[in-house]
Amino acid sequence: MQKAYKNLDFINSKDARTLRILSEYLEPQSRFRHYNITDTVVFFGSARALPGDVANANLEAAEETGEAKKIEKARSQVDLARYYDDARQLARMMTEWSKELESPEKRFIVCSGGGPGIMEAANRGASEAAGLSIGLGITLPMETTNNEYITRELGFVFHYFFMRKFWFVYLAKALVVFPGGFGTMDELFELLTLVQTEKIGKRMPIVLYGKQFWDDVLNLDALVRWGTISEEDLDLFHIAATPQGAFEYLKTELTRMHLDAPVEDSAP
Repeated sequence: MQKAYKNLDFINSKDARTLRILSEYLEPQSRFRHYNITDTVVFFGSARALPGDVANANLEAAEETGEAKKIEKARSQVDLARYYDDARQLARMMTEWSKELESPEKRFIVCSGGGPGIMEAANRGASEAAGLSIGLGITLPMETTNNEYITRELGFVFHYFFMRKFWFVYLAKALVVFPGGFGTMDELFELLTLVQTEKIGKRMPIVLYGKQFWDDVLNLDALVRWGTISEEDLDLFHIAATPQGAFEYLKTELTRMHLDAPVEDSAP
């Protein structure tokens, strides 16, 4: 005879889906409580971004082949690599600052999606500052998870996107969005929608990092002209162009919203 919760055929079945969903809420909650993690700074961005030295080496190798398509791809990797390096620097700066805070409850732990690219850069920067960092990974067919820089006890692997998104949002006190693809856009616009509709009760600074990129791929002013958003909705986020600029903005806003203000309950 076998107990139901040890029956893997049942646990992995359609009938037990509710249990699997619930486990992706309760198990992370248990670990976060154990490590007294109540606030995070979330980094979103492309999984395809490479470190600058790697991208430059790839470009040199491509140029030796003389193949135009390889060279063009390698050059685009070099352009994107700047954001990997900037994310790494910003995460290190945020972690160094948070470690200096007097309150043990306000640590603003760096949190990423756990994978490569910008996510790896964020965890790497926090690791270089000898700080904790979280990786909320997910099983995907074409992406490895998790990167090596995540604090071992704080690396998670989700099956359900919506549960992963819940943990991104629930503990977040700030969001930094680097250049990325469909997944990054999905995460950005969901967060903007939650803030706009006040489904998130807490105040949360949102930084779009990389003015050139965001000016190129988003034209939110057009939404204002068409009347599908209000002009004040453009104030929901701040655009930053340098790690120092992003850091100063986040430091100022986090201090104003959370260090010098009463504790807020983010629950619905």
